[in-house]
Amino acid sequence: GIARVLLPRRAPSTHKGRVGHVLVVGGARGLGGAALLAAEAAARAGAGLVSLATDAAHVAAALARRPELMAFDAGDPSRCNDAIGRATWLVVGPGLGQGEWGAGLLARALAAGKPAVLDADALNRLAAAPRTLPSGCVLTPHPGEAARLLGSDVAAVQRDRCAAALAIAGRHGAVVVLKGAGTVVASPDGALAIGGGANPAMASGGMGDVLAGVVAAFAAQGLAPFDAACAGVAAHAEAARRAARGLSRGLLAADVAACIAQAVGT
Repeated sequence: GIARVLLPRRAPSTHKGRVGHVLVVGGARGLGGAALLAAEAAARAGAGLVSLATDAAHVAAALARRPELMAFDAGDPSRCNDAIGRATWLVVGPGLGQGEWGAGLLARALAAGKPAVLDADALNRLAAAPRTLPSGCVLTPHPGEAARLLGSDVAAVQRDRCAAALAIAGRHGAVVVLKGAGTVVASPDGALAIGGGANPAMASGGMGDVLAGVVAAFAAQGLAPFDAACAGVAAHAEAARRAARGLSRGLLAADVAACIAQAVGT
């Protein structure tokens, strides 16, 4: 698959400090699962270290499910700033929410100038208040979020998905992954890639959170943002195919995350 081709083969001497540190920022109170799925997917996709800045109420649950994560209270400014400083790539947005808590975290993350995968409520906030993004960011909107970013509507986005993705990429100077059946990856310089066939089993909550974590992990391991996005889409789809085992419903995002490593291969 494309992920296996693009990712460098690891030397036997590789250690965790050489293969990237992903920090996931999100999971407002009551929305902790989205950020946890993104963090778990980043770990499964090969990031050497994964930190999770989330609401204090979710830290214990995150560590109980996935003890490999470095989960902490995002409301601790010194801990948050330290984690942002150490991270190679950020994921900002899963479960971020529309409140002041999320607004402050998004501003802090973007102010650091680190490349980031922006998803979910980070995209909604960007649509409401456009700002200059750090170099190398990846935006992962679904059609509704894409419409908000363009000041358009979903029908217009879906009529020409390639044009919509390219327009968002040009407007924000970022790689764009327009999710949906036939996912479109677009870069500001006009490069385009289109994902393979649709899988109806992927029509369930959390799938986009997993994708965001995978893309960030691939970028943290050294892939250019466009390549990381293309490889992430391919690995995500292959993991879903493996996890679904031919079924068209009942697939969970956590099932897909668990199959990411096998989808990537050696």
